[in-house]
Parts: sequence; C-alpha cells; structure tokens
Amino acid sequence: MTQGAGQGPEVERTATLRDFRVPAYVHETGPYVHSAHPGEVASPVAEPVDYPEEYTPTERDLPVINRGDTVQVSVDPLAVPAAQPQSTTGPGPLYVVGDVHGYLDELVAALQEKGLIDAAGQWCAGTARLWFLGDFTDRGPDGIGVIDLVMRLSAEAAAAGGYCKALMGNHELLLLGAKRFGDTPVNSGAGTATFQAAWLLNGGQKTDMDRLQDHHLQWMARLDALVEIDGHLLVHSDTTAYLDYGDSIEAVNDNVREALTRNDADEVWDLFRKFTKRFSFRDEGGADAVRSLLDTYGGTRIVHGHSPIPYLLGEVGSEDGEDGTGPAVEGPHVYADGLAIAMDGGVTMAGKLLVQQLPLGI
Repeated sequence: MTQGAGQGPEVERTATLRDFRVPAYVHETGPYVHSAHPGEVASPVAEPVDYPEEYTPTERDLPVINRGDTVQVSVDPLAVPAAQPQSTTGPGPLYVVGDVHGYLDELVAALQEKGLIDAAGQWCAGTARLWFLGDFTDRGPDGIGVIDLVMRLSAEAAAAGGYCKALMGNHELLLLGAKRFGDTPVNSGAGTATFQAAWLLNGGQKTDMDRLQDHHLQWMARLDALVEIDGHLLVHSDTTAYLDYGDSIEAVNDNVREALTRNDADEVWDLFRKFTKRFSFRDEGGADAVRSLLDTYGGTRIVHGHSPIPYLLGEVGSEDGEDGTGPAVEGPHVYADGLAIAMDGGVTMAGKLLVQQLPLGI
C-alpha cells in the first residue's frame, strides 16, 4: 500500500508505528526535499501547493480510524483443511493473499500453513486457485524474491491443474514508474513530483531496484486490475476509482494495460494516484460505494487489500513496539454491511500476512 491517499475530509493525525511516521517536510510550507532511502541522495521537488481534498498520494501517515461496524474473522486452522490435490474435472478451493510488501519469509510460512506449498517451497495444492491482491514490493526486505516466487508458483500450479494469479497494486505501478521515468517531473495535482521520489518515500528498496529485470517489468505491466471469481470481486484498492477506467472488468483491465503501454509519465502517475486512494468503503455511504462496484462488475462481495486492517480498526499497538507485540490481526475483516472483506493484515507493521480460503465461514 502507499500511504496517505485516503478519501474524505482531513482527519486529525494520531500516533503511528515507525513504518508510517510522517517526514518532517510533509507539513512544511516552503520548498522541501523528499525523503531518500538510506544511502541515497534525496530528490528535491518544486514547492507544493495545498493538497486537494481526497488526494495525498505520497504522505506516509494513515489516520487511525476507530470503527465499530467491522468484524474480525478469526479462522480456526483446524476448521479449514489444507488444500489437497484435486481432480482436474473441476476447480479447486479458492484462496486470496493480502499485501506482501517484500516479506518473503512470512509469505512462504503462510502458504505452507495453508498447504499450498510444501517444505521445499513447491506448489502442492493440486487444482487449488490462488489470487494475490497486489503490492509485492517496497518496505520489506525482498520484493523481487516475492515476485520470483509468485511467477514460479504460477507455472507449477498450472502444471498441476490449478492456478496462481495476481492483481496489480499501486506499488506495482509505483515501481514501474520509478524504473521507467525516474526523476522525470509529473503533474501530481499538488505541485511537481517524480516517481523516484514517491517510490523512495513509500518504502522503495535499492536492492529491489538493483535486481529488477525486464521480465519482472513485463509481468507487472500485464497484471489485471480486478477480477470476479465465485461471486467475489477481487481488487487491490478500497476505492471506486476503478469506475473511471470502464464499465466492465474487461474494459478496466484493457484500459489499464493500454495506459501502461503508452508509456506517458503523467498518464501513469494519474493511474497510480487513483489506485492509491483508499477508505471508500468505510463510514456512512461505504456500503453504497461497494454496491456501485458490484453492480457494475459483478459479484456479491468485494475482497481488497491496500488499507491495513489495524488502521481500519484503530489497533496499532505502541509506536516503538516496547511490548514486543504487533497489531492484533488474526484474520480478514468484514465491513460495509458485510459486503467488503479487507485482507491487508499489516505485515509492514508487525501485523500478519493473510492467506485466506474463500468463501469465509460466516
């Protein structure tokens, strides 16, 4: 996820975990310098204007929202048997994975726990179907390793009669933009910005950029933006901005890919900006926002990543982690009149990397 592109009126900022602290320059009024990755030179940009309402694409803080209408689903691992090789005559069980953000070891452990890969990291789930909801890189230590694993599992699952597929998150767009356009100025709607500065500010890792190859870029650029499976509309971001790109799943996916093909920095930035919006499904009107997507694209429930569950619930733990514990996330969260399922367990905040079988048993 990329920080601070929340929708709705500005809310009072509260203390956040280390990963989400606001750089001092965010609230300065004069010329400022974007935060750089350790060892890198900061990238200066032009003096910003006031951010328009609903658009702060590169601020790192997220408001803590204390919600009373969400449901945390704690799934008993004994109640959901691990996937077993299935007959090729029909589809196997459906699983979804929330934001990974470079935490390869945590991903491997979660996939093993669900019986999707074996001790050697090989696909062992037969005809099971696995969807990643996007955001593979940034913040964590091995984003390229995560992409390599997903690409390999895609081939192994297909050979076994199942599949492993992935959606495009805003961090895929951010990494693509940083690689393609670097420090090329773009019109951000809030002064001059660059993909390189935004990538560094939002957890870009130099080791990922150094290891990024053409086949990684081609894979990311071809990812779908949304898909409907078994009545579940899978998306990365909890936003209605997908409606700006078409009135069918096919149209949205085609338009997103075509925008990337045209390789226009401003157009790709606008796509990134829209995919970075969040919180459309919370609070009053949230259920209606979900219904607008379901009515347009199909499905009876939407499943998303992007916005961390700890922030949706206001359970963020202590800023410096003195107690040694992270946010209390045990499973997905259901909200918006039961129409939305949040899957970002906040792994970057010492939360949990979620892998969940659908449908939920509630």
